[in-house]
Amino acid sequence: MKELFLDLSMGAAGDMLTAALLGLVEDREETMRELNGIGIPQVSYEIQPAIQCGISGLHMKVSFCGQEEGAEEHCCRHGHGHEHEHDHGHDHEHNHGHEHRSLKDIEKTVASLKLSEKLKGQVLDIYRIVAQAECEVHGRTMENIHFHELGTMDALADICAVCYLIDKLAPAHISASPVRLGSGTVKCAHGYMPVPAPATALIIKGMPVFAGDIEKEMCTPTGAALVRYFAEDFGQMPEMTVDAVGCGMGSRTFADRPNCLRAVLGQAHEGVIELCCNVDDMSPEAVGFLLEKLMDEGALDAWYESVGMKKFRPGVIISCLCTKAQRNKMLNLIFKHSSTIGIRETLCRRYVLKRQEEILESPYGQVRVKCSKGYGVERRKAEFEDLARISRERDLSLEEVKKQLCL
Repeated sequence: MKELFLDLSMGAAGDMLTAALLGLVEDREETMRELNGIGIPQVSYEIQPAIQCGISGLHMKVSFCGQEEGAEEHCCRHGHGHEHEHDHGHDHEHNHGHEHRSLKDIEKTVASLKLSEKLKGQVLDIYRIVAQAECEVHGRTMENIHFHELGTMDALADICAVCYLIDKLAPAHISASPVRLGSGTVKCAHGYMPVPAPATALIIKGMPVFAGDIEKEMCTPTGAALVRYFAEDFGQMPEMTVDAVGCGMGSRTFADRPNCLRAVLGQAHEGVIELCCNVDDMSPEAVGFLLEKLMDEGALDAWYESVGMKKFRPGVIISCLCTKAQRNKMLNLIFKHSSTIGIRETLCRRYVLKRQEEILESPYGQVRVKCSKGYGVERRKAEFEDLARISRERDLSLEEVKKQLCL
């Protein structure tokens, strides 16, 4: 399974994430042509090599009307860029591509872009994450909220590029480290604001974060929204075989550490999650329905075991085996269709034989055969439903059917 891991120990910003993902792409020049062909009005992308603390990476330069983002005073949108005043969803006086735009304005712009409908939908979903946060911060409704930081064309460029690159890389699962937020205050048009900025503080709800020892803003609203949307799990880098590493460098430099966001792409080692819960107040019909629902929704396996519980009550342990990518879906199903108030999780190593299905032509019609091999063994097993069909049609026992088919 292709895994994408984001190292956010130095924070998260749209340009750094874009550069890190671009570092994972093999056909980088062609990808840059594709990004510049998206059609964001008066915006261009340029990738530049960058070295910090002896480590090489990439810096993404996004220009509006030929001028790089953050080039003007009070125009630094990213907390990782020049140390000017920051915007963070508040009014400021320049007009260099940073007009205040409503959600309808942004929807109109996104509709004109040369992106698939899927990617357009992702871009707008990310804007809505920030819109909801802005509504809570300013006490407004979604209809009359105006984006300031995210109303900029360079912010749109970052969001479109990240969506495009993740779609191009096509990871099966995305995980991330806890996010460094920074600390202290940041100056904006309305005065000094605490770090994280108010909108960022709302966006990161439910995400593992830490302040760290740097008194700067390390996570922007754009970065927070992108991570919130794409990251499915948070924690240490999962066990994987690494295929590529991309380092996206910020403009701000530190004497003792590189200011970079790392993206790691690789093949995750096969592992599964076992979800379990104990219940003593469900009917057999309800337990059976839950197990059937779990299997219908893609669980690798689902079963129950009879156990004795507190107060000498007979009960069951309901178990579900699933992939990491399926975890949240299975958790929701178990909570929805059972009476449990808690679920245990165990990460298991999994060793499997390579499997494929063959079609056997027989006098009784086609029979599906499951073939598996590896670890020095090879097995063939006919699909039970096909054997049962022949058994009913020919009035033969299952063993007689298997014997006649040489299975």
